[in-house]
Amino acid sequence: MLIRLVSVLLQPLCLVMSKKTYHVARHLLRIRDLQQETRGFTEFVPLPFVHMEAPIYLKGKAREGPTYREAVLIHAVSRIVLNPLIKNIQTSWVKMGPSGVKDCLDAGANDLGGTLMNESITRAAGTRHGQEMLPETMEQLIVQLGRKPRQRDTVYRNANPLQKSKSFGNKLLVN
Repeated sequence: MLIRLVSVLLQPLCLVMSKKTYHVARHLLRIRDLQQETRGFTEFVPLPFVHMEAPIYLKGKAREGPTYREAVLIHAVSRIVLNPLIKNIQTSWVKMGPSGVKDCLDAGANDLGGTLMNESITRAAGTRHGQEMLPETMEQLIVQLGRKPRQRDTVYRNANPLQKSKSFGNKLLVN
């Protein structure tokens, strides 16, 4: 009921990939059905569970996160299952790194998400892909991957030109 209510509000939807394959498949089908009913999700974000330093994993209460291959494949399967109901499949550069971003984009993702600032959860769990990315750096990465960069707002409209111009030329907040 709560998910149904929230999905009417144009929200992103994330799935932390820590379940068995058939659980993920069932979850994707339920998301598709809910989106068919509500049209409320702006994007889907398959988030690979980063287990290496996660307390729940270290206590033996969670399995390892997905393999690299599984993480890329869930982006591809999400595109197939959720298309055309959810148009945007986001990959996490913090969790996947630059090569993972490329592979996820090639597999069906179309969004790198935000530049972030002082991201700490994923780093604390064991990844080393960064905690913040300047817009210039993100645009360079996107161009290197053969894609056209585009800043957008939360509901996928083009970013306000004034806000976009203000986002460039800044320094990293954290070194």
